[in-house]
Amino acid sequence: VRDGLLNRLAPHPDLDLVVPAGAIPLARQLAQAHGGVVVVLDAERDMARVVLGPYTVDLAACSGANLEEDLARRDYRINAMALPLDGNGPLLDPQGGLADLAKGLITAISEQNLQADPLRLLRGPRLAAELNFQLESASCKLLQRHGALLGQVAPERVLAELEKLARCSHGSKGLEQAIELGLLQPWLEPLQFCRNQKLINPKNINLDSACPLSSEEAATALPLARLAQLFSARSLGRLKASKKLQQRCQILRHWWQTILQNPVLLEEEQLRLCLDLEADLGALVLLIPGATEGWLERWRNPEDRLFHPRSPIDGAQLQQQLGLSPGPAIGALLWQLTKARAFGKPHNLEAAKHFLDQLPRPHD
Repeated sequence: VRDGLLNRLAPHPDLDLVVPAGAIPLARQLAQAHGGVVVVLDAERDMARVVLGPYTVDLAACSGANLEEDLARRDYRINAMALPLDGNGPLLDPQGGLADLAKGLITAISEQNLQADPLRLLRGPRLAAELNFQLESASCKLLQRHGALLGQVAPERVLAELEKLARCSHGSKGLEQAIELGLLQPWLEPLQFCRNQKLINPKNINLDSACPLSSEEAATALPLARLAQLFSARSLGRLKASKKLQQRCQILRHWWQTILQNPVLLEEEQLRLCLDLEADLGALVLLIPGATEGWLERWRNPEDRLFHPRSPIDGAQLQQQLGLSPGPAIGALLWQLTKARAFGKPHNLEAAKHFLDQLPRPHD
C-alpha cells in the first residue's frame, strides 16, 4: 500500500496479506493450486511466504481482535495502512500513515512495538534512506534509547537489513544515521588511516553523491563499498555473512588502506590488485577516486591486459611443452607469464622457457 501510494511499485511487487487465521494452511493451499513454493516464516505467529514465479506473497494471521488492532502493532505509521483485497473498501489508516507519507516522515507507532522486535530499530533508518524521508524526532530518541536491544536479534536478520540499507540510493546517509543512533555499535569496525598526520574516518566519505559508475556497476559496487567502510571481515563473520562477502570486504579494505598509505604501486602490486579486485574494482574507485584516475575506463575494457589479467598459456600446456610435473614451478611460471602479458612484455613459450631458467633450482 505504501509503495503504491508513492508510485514506486516494482513490476512484480511483494504482497503482504493479513487473514483472520490459518495463514500457513492457506499458504500451502495457494502454493498447491498455483504451483508455488511455501516457506514458513514464523510457525508460532502463523506467518508464511508463498513464492509464485516472480511474485512473493506473505500471509500472516491477524494479530488482535481486528485489522485495526493488527495495524496498531506494526513498526512505523507508513507501514500500518491496508486495503481490502477485493478493492471495494476505503483505505484503512488508523495510525496516520497517509499524513506521514505527505510529510516525508518515518514515525514509530509506539515504544512497545519497537521493543517487541528490535530489528524494527534498524528498519527506521533503512526506510528513511530508501524513501529519502526523515526520521521523526521523537522516534529518533526511541531508537537511540533502545539501540542496544539490536544485539539480541539473530545476526542473520541484522545482516539482511544492513544489506538492504547498503543498497538504498541514500544508503550512506542511512548508515551514518544508524551509527549516530548507536544501532551498529556491536559490529562497527571502520578503518581509520593516518595520512599526512591527518586522521581520515571512512564513514565521512559521501558515497551518496554523484557516482561515476553506471547503474549496473553501482548496483554491485555501492553496497560493497558501504559495507567495507564500516565492517571488517571479522564483524561480518559475527553477523553470519557468507565467506564470500567476508573475503570481498577484506580484500577491498586491504587495497583501500594500501593505496591510501602509498598510492604508487609496483608492477607486482598492480597485478595483484587487478587479480584480487577484477570484479569489484568499481567499489575501490568509489572509496578513493582521487588515487584511481583512469582506472575505471581501463577496467571497463575487457581487452585491457592489466585490469583483466590472464596467463597466455595454461598449466597443462606448460607441463606438455616444457616437460614439467605439477608443482610450484607451474604456479610461478603462470604468474610470470600473466605479469609479462599485463605489462606488454614477451609472454610466449620462449618467454616461459626463459622464466623457467631463472627459477631457483631445488637443492640436492
